[in-house]
Amino acid sequence: MRSSGSASALLPLALAMLLVGASFGAVAVAAGVSVPQTVALSALVYAGGAQFLVVAAVAAGAAPAAIAFGGLLLNARHLPYGLVLAEVLAGRRWASLLGAHLLTDEVTAFTTAELAGHGDPARARRTYFAAGLTLFLAFNLGTAFGAVGGELIGDPAALGVDAAFPAALLALTAGVWRYRTDRRVALLGAVIAVLLTPVLPAGLGVIAGLGGLVAAGRAGEASA
Repeated sequence: MRSSGSASALLPLALAMLLVGASFGAVAVAAGVSVPQTVALSALVYAGGAQFLVVAAVAAGAAPAAIAFGGLLLNARHLPYGLVLAEVLAGRRWASLLGAHLLTDEVTAFTTAELAGHGDPARARRTYFAAGLTLFLAFNLGTAFGAVGGELIGDPAALGVDAAFPAALLALTAGVWRYRTDRRVALLGAVIAVLLTPVLPAGLGVIAGLGGLVAAGRAGEASA
């Protein structure tokens, strides 16, 4: 995929991120979290769905250990993301640490699309930080607006904002499905994730989707 395609997808995604952040700010304050704590949670944790999980768990009186475990479980998919982007984030320690904090599904998709289109790690690194910082700022600005503005935003699902993220991810990754093996991995992984997500704890369905790599590899060996 050409970088221009990725860039054109960044602005609407940032707007969606702004609304989701505002929704989180409003929900957190309504659950009894202070405005400074809400803003700090987005800046220091920056974990999207895990932040909603934390707020819901705190409101329900869950134990701190259970809250931490739930957040780690929900974001365990970032481990393979880090492996895929190791070459891009390699270098100075400060850049690696900042890059790890900015790691999200969307940033991973932007960067892998850039790598597939040009194969230049330095160029992909610039794309990574441009997308990562843009979405980080959008989410945190939205959080601040939502925390101060209260209930003006409401549920992002009711606005259809939640659909923007999977749609953008699909568009960004479509360009790398050039080879039959890539398509096989993507389709098998998607099928596994869709089937298991309703019966597994949050986040594990996506991790299980990595089984598509194994299944596709074995299928490739059998057909060779």
